[in-house]
Amino acid sequence: MESILNIRNVSKIYQSAGRELTVLNNINFSIDTGSTVAITGPSGSGKTTLLGLCAGLDRASSGSVELSGVVLDKLTEDERAAVRNQYVGFIFQNFQLLPTLTALENVMVPLELRGAKNIKSHALELLDKVGLADRGHHYPVQLSGGEQQRVSLARAFSNRPALLFADEPTGNLDAETSEKIIKLLFDLNKDAGTTLVIVTHDPDLAARTNRVIKMKGGLIIADENPNYV
Repeated sequence: MESILNIRNVSKIYQSAGRELTVLNNINFSIDTGSTVAITGPSGSGKTTLLGLCAGLDRASSGSVELSGVVLDKLTEDERAAVRNQYVGFIFQNFQLLPTLTALENVMVPLELRGAKNIKSHALELLDKVGLADRGHHYPVQLSGGEQQRVSLARAFSNRPALLFADEPTGNLDAETSEKIIKLLFDLNKDAGTTLVIVTHDPDLAARTNRVIKMKGGLIIADENPNYV
């Protein structure tokens, strides 16, 4: 199986009040193309920092990150942004929709950045897949939390990412809405054949993935397959 993400000896150290704070300490793992992976652990364990390094949002203090065959370590911020735009999709806990754009326009943004064709029809098709075909003209403030997260799902899949990162995708939603979002996320992911990496506190969500990487204190303490019998 081919790896889409390779993390080699990655550490992240911040300078804080004249002292060094090690948030990630010599992390190593690879993720297979098309797999689903959960990264779990208590607050402060380094999960979100790791996600940022994997996606090229930040640069490691040491070690190497290779995403879809591209080594990110020496790239400039603009070069990393170009790699993200080509290969990566994001879903965030707080949705991060652009408030001045309608639901449809939010879904269209990644397509416009890539200079894609038939942008509007593709975005409408995705809104229909997430059950919001009739809400495309609404602004985020006019949508419920669950509806906003469905728009962000449609946006995340719009540029057909090779790798989708989801940071606590159900963290701001009630249990019933969370269940619908999780089903939608995995259904869309299966259709698209995308590699999915989820940071989550939710053990039920983690258990739906092929693999769970557990973190504590900036270290990986377990790496297991919850569905393996």
